[in-house]
Amino acid sequence: MWKIPVFSVLLVGGVVLSQVLPALMGPNYGILREWAEFLTMVGLGFIMIHVGYEFELDKRRLASYGWDYVVAMTTAAFPWIFAAGYFVWVMMPRELWSSWDAWKEVLIAARFAAPTASGVLFAMLAAAGLSVTWMFRKTRILVIFDDLDTVLLMIPLKIIFVGWAAQLGVIVVVMVVLLWIAWHWLHRVAIPVTWPWVLGYAVVIAAVSEAIYLGSKAIDQRIPIHLEVLLPAFVLGCIMKRPEGTDPHRDDARLGHQEGPEWATEQLVATIVSMVFMLLVGLSMPPLFAGVTAKEFTQGEQTITASMAPIGLGALALHVVLVTVLINIGKLFPAFCYRREAHWRERLAVAIAMCPRGEVGAGIILLSLQYGIGGPIVSVAMLSLALNLVLTPLFISTVIYLLKEVPRTPTALPEPEVSLTSG
Repeated sequence: MWKIPVFSVLLVGGVVLSQVLPALMGPNYGILREWAEFLTMVGLGFIMIHVGYEFELDKRRLASYGWDYVVAMTTAAFPWIFAAGYFVWVMMPRELWSSWDAWKEVLIAARFAAPTASGVLFAMLAAAGLSVTWMFRKTRILVIFDDLDTVLLMIPLKIIFVGWAAQLGVIVVVMVVLLWIAWHWLHRVAIPVTWPWVLGYAVVIAAVSEAIYLGSKAIDQRIPIHLEVLLPAFVLGCIMKRPEGTDPHRDDARLGHQEGPEWATEQLVATIVSMVFMLLVGLSMPPLFAGVTAKEFTQGEQTITASMAPIGLGALALHVVLVTVLINIGKLFPAFCYRREAHWRERLAVAIAMCPRGEVGAGIILLSLQYGIGGPIVSVAMLSLALNLVLTPLFISTVIYLLKEVPRTPTALPEPEVSLTSG
């Protein structure tokens, strides 16, 4: 349990450094930030490869996964809708409520509220020793679908904002191919699975993703191909073959034995990577009080959000708190699902585990800035993301408390249909 407070301190420390270092380093901070973002993606890739390695799928029970996707999609939609409605009806002047142009900008900016911070979440849940629980298995499925839904929905939102482009179709095709690969070769590809190899895979995935992004950005500045490392890393973990007779949910399962120096090294490296990842996630936060400069877009017109008047510090703080409360309420939808599978405490634990925000949400905010969306709305989004990130230890502590009090009755135990096994 010592990992939870250490991870929390590193997370908060990274956020503080992200606000202090720009003033201290000046122009050199840009280089540091680029490397921090790249290494964050490497850390996320390392974590998600392990998550995919542990993922189990019963191909005879696909209907249950259809319902999981509906739950995940709804869990991502509610925070997005709540944040968008708040930005328009509370923060914008009344005369803009019926403006489609205003809604277009807000629908993109508010999407930061949808995705769960997968890397932070899985690292902390594993550190808490919860990786063998029904809550962890169900959360793992929902978070993957949650992020997938977030990325997929960004495509039509971009089309609405800037028009159709072939790059967006490429992203869809790549995602479909990756999902087919995970389905067809689930735990069937015999490749090295020890930590040096996994770390190397994560570096390659992050580098390829960044190269595709920079190359497509050179072709069309407005609509680059941004393939997050989350899905490729997860798919790679899914296709890795496991040693015979091992439990995939144990840290030493990739080695095929129970103990020894190799097992200790694997655990140590995984812990170090998770610790560095926590620091880098915080460090990757954009400056929160630097102000957002209005940009010109396509036809030289200023966006509606970027032209909004600044607000005072007190009003800004109030908006941040209210938006944060709203988006976390939106994430609680899974608590009302799976009533036949789990006790209400387990269901609520799943819902609360979905609350942390992180790397994908920050990416959407940065994308919004690239499109010229700005002003108080983006400032509130940034601060809300940071607040939710800092609250992550509280979410995990609440999950631990809920699961400790679960009565061991048949209703609290996972049923066969969610005890997923490869088939």
